Amino acid sequence: MAAPRDDQNVKKILVTGGAGYLGSTMVPMLLKEGYQVTVFDILKWGITPLLPIVHHEGFTFVKGDVTDHESLRPYVEEADCIIHLSAIVGYPACKKEPEAAIAINQTSTEFVASILKPNQRLVYASTGSCYGAVTGVCNEETAISPLTLYGETKAQGEKAARAAGGVALRLATVFGSSPRCRSDLLVNNLLQLALKLKQFDVYEGHFRRTFLHVQDCARAFIFALQHYNTMTGQAYNVGHESMNMTKMDVARAIEQNVEGCKITESKEGEDLDKRDYEVDYRKIAKLGYEIKNDINYGIREMMKFLPHLNDYERENSRNYQPTQKQD
Repeated sequence: MAAPRDDQNVKKILVTGGAGYLGSTMVPMLLKEGYQVTVFDILKWGITPLLPIVHHEGFTFVKGDVTDHESLRPYVEEADCIIHLSAIVGYPACKKEPEAAIAINQTSTEFVASILKPNQRLVYASTGSCYGAVTGVCNEETAISPLTLYGETKAQGEKAARAAGGVALRLATVFGSSPRCRSDLLVNNLLQLALKLKQFDVYEGHFRRTFLHVQDCARAFIFALQHYNTMTGQAYNVGHESMNMTKMDVARAIEQNVEGCKITESKEGEDLDKRDYEVDYRKIAKLGYEIKNDINYGIREMMKFLPHLNDYERENSRNYQPTQKQD
């Protein structure tokens, strides 16, 4: 039996990083649910992802930097729920900008948590990269031991959020289309390479990873704010066992959808987060959370637009992407 909703007194939502890949998918869903939504975002990737909703009476935008705590404070204080998405995502990007990674991923979260009132809700975007190297299947009781600055900063942010009663969602590797397109996520990146090159290598193809469509990811945050009293103070893996896959499993799915594509495994390349394990998702599933979209859905969806990106759109769909990133 699904847990009952408990969001009757939640009207105003603050979404930090709401113009990004996940946020620009989530905010229209929140507005559709009837919430008043304020997006607080520095607009590193532009305002375009939010243009389809600027007409909505329940939508407010504030250009701001989450590392400027006093500018952020009043918007946190007036919200019923804070969905904290602002982050530098992935170990390559964090390695490139370590000071910003600490300030955004960790310190800004600690600030939000420190001023949270008892009647407010906080849903935090954590990551499976917090686990580090794991043998076998991991669940929420598995000890976290991050191996990169990305994992470390997100783990510290999660610690602060949970200590304040917040809900931490440890996300699988997200994929799929969004108003703020990203081509540097593993499934998205491999598909783009397949469409462009047809033949290429994948490193550590035997590594097991777990995946989550961006729409299902966004729904998980709404689910958490609507079931907050049950989930408060806890961490939840977000995904589904059906998408515990190896990188070569993803490659084979792409081959089936892209005519003439052939992907082989390379012995060169390394995932510094050591993400090679299966994840148990029963904890959130028992509360009633379900996914709707699988890998094939995301591949078919992205094939409708990836071949048609112009040079400007292609460049601005990357967070940080060296050649054949495969992160």
